[in-house]
Amino acid sequence: MDTFISYFSNIPSSHRASIIIGGLVFFFLVENITPLFSFKGKKGKHLVINLFFTATTIIVNVLFATLILAISDYCTENKVGFLQWANLPAWAMFLVGMLAFDLVGAYLPHLLEHRIMYLWRFHVVHHTDPTVDTTTANRHHPLESVIRAVFTTLGVAILGAPIWVVMAYQSASVLLSQFNHANIRIPKWLDNAISYIIVSPDMHKVHHHYRLPYTDSNYGNIFSIWDRIFRTFTYMENPKDIVYGLDTYPLKNEHSNLGFLLKQPFLQYRKPQETAETQIEQDY
Repeated sequence: MDTFISYFSNIPSSHRASIIIGGLVFFFLVENITPLFSFKGKKGKHLVINLFFTATTIIVNVLFATLILAISDYCTENKVGFLQWANLPAWAMFLVGMLAFDLVGAYLPHLLEHRIMYLWRFHVVHHTDPTVDTTTANRHHPLESVIRAVFTTLGVAILGAPIWVVMAYQSASVLLSQFNHANIRIPKWLDNAISYIIVSPDMHKVHHHYRLPYTDSNYGNIFSIWDRIFRTFTYMENPKDIVYGLDTYPLKNEHSNLGFLLKQPFLQYRKPQETAETQIEQDY
């Protein structure tokens, strides 16, 4: 455990970058071997858009890294926050910290992004992707990345999480998010089994269905228990019935246009349709 703590307390930036890039490459290759959907068209355009947002997400996280480290060190030195007051052994602090951080720093802000219209405006960019794959994991508007970084910072302060717990969680979060967004086909029984512990691909893909109430469900990031506890879990028998995107942005010159996506949060709000079926155009 001491080696684990030492590594994540001082994890080099190059290693963090390797986790992101390595995960993308690995799941990208798996997607091409056993895809759930066979997307056709301009995959390069889709890749460029999502990698652009991946880059802006990384930049925002780097900018917040110093603040997060300072708060974590302050909490550890001054015994501030839940994990510090609990006085747990290292292994228990890791388990409790991962679960608590997933709730406070990931599930809660994701839920609020769907419940508060102002936050939803920024989160829309993530949901407009009509061809969800592993690159969709970090398809976030730069200002949404800021919002999420603020929640992460607050989570560190509330929990008093030592930096090694924060880094371990973020490393796992990157890989699990790439996994559950990946366009991969796995046996239904295996996906169901996985979904009782962590967010599985089929479980999360329901969240990317273009219509309510599916869009407003399955908010989990790493652990699936929060959706089950707070009754936001939704199931679809056949993942092939899922249609990606949003009924409010069905046109390819909007959901597949980088310039439009950057200004999208500042445009007039579009209310989800109640009954009419919508055809989501695909440009790739």
